[in-house]
Amino acid sequence: MTDAFIDIPGVRNFRDAGGIGALRRGVLYRSGSFHTLTPEGAQRLKALRLRTVIDLRSPFELEVWPDLRHGLDHETLNLPTLPANREDVDRPWPEDQATLYPFMAATAGPSLAAVIRRLAAPGALPAVVHCAVGKDRTGLTVAVLQSLLGASEADIAADFLLSNTGLDLLDGPTPYVDETGTERVSRPVSAELLASALGWIHDHHGSVPAYLRAHGTTEAELTAVRANLS
Repeated sequence: MTDAFIDIPGVRNFRDAGGIGALRRGVLYRSGSFHTLTPEGAQRLKALRLRTVIDLRSPFELEVWPDLRHGLDHETLNLPTLPANREDVDRPWPEDQATLYPFMAATAGPSLAAVIRRLAAPGALPAVVHCAVGKDRTGLTVAVLQSLLGASEADIAADFLLSNTGLDLLDGPTPYVDETGTERVSRPVSAELLASALGWIHDHHGSVPAYLRAHGTTEAELTAVRANLS
C-alpha cells in the first residue's frame, strides 16, 4: 500500500488526502465511517489530534450505524452529500455508478459549500471527511478540495483510485450489506467516474470555485480554506 494509508483499527480506507498540489500532509484525512472504530483505533486517531470529523452519510445511515468515539473530543458535523428525500430532486435518482457521479455533482453543492465553510474556520484542523466506506461521496468531496489546492487532474484521479486498494476492490466487485439490511455489491471506482462528476461541474459552472460560489461559498472562505490546508 502507498504510504498515504494509515492503519486505524475499525475504520476502512483511512488515508491522508494531502501530498498533492498545495494540500499538505497531516491536515486532511479521508476514510470510511467510524461505526466499528475500536478503542485502539481511537487512540491512533487521538495521536493525529483530530479536531473535526465531517460525516457525509445520510441521517438514516447515522441512525443505523452511528460513529463511535471512545472518548475522542473532536467536533462532528453531518453534511450529507446526497439529498435526504428522492422527492427533493428534479432529476432521476441514480441507479448505478455511471449516473451517480454526475448526480452527486448536481446535488452536492450545499454539502460541499458547508465543508469549505467548516475547513476555513480557525481551529478546524486536522479534519477527516468520511462517508460509508470513503469511496464515492468522500471521493468527490476530497477531489473538490484537492482541486482548490491546485492538484492536477492526474494526481487527483490517482488519489481517488487508491480506494480500490483500501477496500480490496482491485479484483472486482465485492458483496456487502447496506444500512437497510439489503445485500448489495460494492464496485471499484475508475478515473472516468470522477471525471464525469468534475466534468459536470465545469460544464455547468466553468470551474470548481465558481461552482462553490454558486452555492454560497464566499471569496474569503475560499482564501481561508486554501491557507489552512496549504
